[in-house]
Amino acid sequence: MAVYTQLGAEALGDLIACYDVGTLVSAKGIAEGVSNSNWLIDTSGAGASGTRFILTMYEQRTEVADLPFFLGLLDHLAARDCPVPRTIHDRMGHSFRHVDGKAVALIEFLPGVSVGAPTPSQAKAVGAALARVHLAAASFADSRANDFGPAAWQRLARECGTAGLAGIEPALPALIGPELEALCRDWPQDLPRGIIHADLFPDNVLMLGDRVAGLIDFYFACTDITAYDLAVSHAAWCFDAGGGHFDAAVSAALMAGYQAVRPLAEAERAALPLLARGAAMRFAMTRAYDWMHTPTDALVTRKDPMAFARRLIFYADPANAAVFAA
Repeated sequence: MAVYTQLGAEALGDLIACYDVGTLVSAKGIAEGVSNSNWLIDTSGAGASGTRFILTMYEQRTEVADLPFFLGLLDHLAARDCPVPRTIHDRMGHSFRHVDGKAVALIEFLPGVSVGAPTPSQAKAVGAALARVHLAAASFADSRANDFGPAAWQRLARECGTAGLAGIEPALPALIGPELEALCRDWPQDLPRGIIHADLFPDNVLMLGDRVAGLIDFYFACTDITAYDLAVSHAAWCFDAGGGHFDAAVSAALMAGYQAVRPLAEAERAALPLLARGAAMRFAMTRAYDWMHTPTDALVTRKDPMAFARRLIFYADPANAAVFAA
């Protein structure tokens, strides 16, 4: 369930009337997502922007101060032919408005489906699309710090505590402690940086067959190591849901697709095993924190942190560094 705030038909109609998109015909709550309230909006299409949109109301996890960065990035990338949805600006030219004290934005609807078991061909297309985003974002003037970098992993580990991590899995503290120390000590400082998506999981990609129709949910986008974004995507796409099975064919295709558009420098390639350990640590720690702090009766389904702990074990094994060598 991902509609945390209810909006009545009259309120929705008044809101849509602020945009040059025609008259509201229907609005349906969208179950996917965990952070914001979302509706699928259909209009009569009197305006020039289409007839179907996504309306997002930003809840507690999204800072309103960050919206100009997130929404401006979408418009920047869309203008450069990246497969991302445009922000629909209201009649006053604003990219977001406020309803009952909460920010809302109307976003272009893109067709496509999120795949549960990606094929190598789909992974290759995703790698290429990610590389195009990195190249196009290089000319985006704004920047934003990564809220979930190594310092955040340390903070989350402290807040979870040894006993809390052990409550998830007895062996988890012995994995997290040494890995976290090594990652924070060795984290690279001199690799190419730029705007990254930072959360390109399969459910944030819309596919039409083997073609990427849309990259969505840029609400973790930030300025960080570019190759780290590839490592995040690698961790997200190349394993089964539980993190216990690695798909070498999907991995090779993802890497090939990316490098066909943006070849990695030698230093970036050499750092990928470490960056992938960091990617696995990032999601293991945020999931562990949410696992411990999400009420049992919450509408949001908790995600298993061990799925990324298993990825971390895989990436930490020197024998597996070769997956990035091709």
